[in-house]
Amino acid sequence: MPISRQEKEAVIEMLKERLQNSQVVILADYRGLDVAAMNKLRRKMQAAESEFKVVKNTLTKRVAHEIGLEGLDPFLEGPTAIATCVNDPVAPAKVLKEIAKEHKELEIKAGVLEGSVVDVAAIQALADLPSREVLLAQVARGMQAPLTGFAGALQALLRNFAYALEAIRKQKAGESAG
Repeated sequence: MPISRQEKEAVIEMLKERLQNSQVVILADYRGLDVAAMNKLRRKMQAAESEFKVVKNTLTKRVAHEIGLEGLDPFLEGPTAIATCVNDPVAPAKVLKEIAKEHKELEIKAGVLEGSVVDVAAIQALADLPSREVLLAQVARGMQAPLTGFAGALQALLRNFAYALEAIRKQKAGESAG
């Protein structure tokens, strides 16, 4: 069923906004997924603050050319859905990888990361990264380790100074008693 011009314009604006503002865009072939699998995929995407939309290839090509995103045309063949996320580039890749393990029909075609078209291997590598929270915790731990070592060294220095003062006090006390 053809869509009206107004609906087409709304889809084009939504696509343009998503392609320009998302940290990652992942193209996937969803052919063969049943309704239950698609609903599960959409719920998981929503939980990851991501979006999974089935789009017309012609409209996607048009928007990609309008915003200067070259290299997507070869991947816009056959049924295509687009996963996008504004906040976290890892989240949609993880969800798609998880669902693709369960449903072999789902196939990642390519993606757009930081304005460049990337292949399936790059999306897989992105999916294998730890989550944003884990990465932040690792950075914090990395920053905390030297500070903990420094605090320990300062504490040892103060403790040694206190021991030296105590030894001098005992020595003076022994001299004054004798």
